[in-house]
Amino acid sequence: MLINELISAVFQLLLFTLIPFIVWVIYYRKENFFKWLGFRKFRFQDKPVKVFIMTAVAVIMYCISTVMVINNLSSKITLSGSQFNGMGIGAVPACLIYGYIQTGLSEEIIFRGFILKRIAQRFGFRTGNFIQGLVFGLMHGVPFGLITGNILITVVMTVLPGLFGMFEGWLNEKKCEGSIIPSWLLHGTMNFIIACIGL
Repeated sequence: MLINELISAVFQLLLFTLIPFIVWVIYYRKENFFKWLGFRKFRFQDKPVKVFIMTAVAVIMYCISTVMVINNLSSKITLSGSQFNGMGIGAVPACLIYGYIQTGLSEEIIFRGFILKRIAQRFGFRTGNFIQGLVFGLMHGVPFGLITGNILITVVMTVLPGLFGMFEGWLNEKKCEGSIIPSWLLHGTMNFIIACIGL
């Protein structure tokens, strides 16, 4: 199982990095690819305690809202991370790979490292952050809509991740000097915890 999860994570990471890499090769080769995506050291541009409190509030609100929606879904619907349900403590390494590499890292590269930064560079932070948040939300909400056929669940499961994606964009760009490392760690931690809940 660990090997399968690792292969899946590497495949998704390469897939989500391919488009940014092609754009970088064509237009931005003079810049360091990793820095261009936002892999850089950062300092909090506000007091760290204030940033942690804001992040904790956002995480709590997101988790409560998402749990309320998920509790109203059919038990037949499989959720992200549910492949680990009932596997026990031995699945923790696979959950780490899933949370931090397959979902956290790959999604932060494409949404906050590529889409947000490129659109913000051209049209400003607000536009870039809104668009990446919307696309991020749709990536989560549309599958729920296709499975459930429920418009309300589709909207809610688009809006919640979309708003959280916008929060992550704001965290990186406005509080952490444009580094995607904070949102990667936050995203990875949340997905790791979600994957471990059913163990």
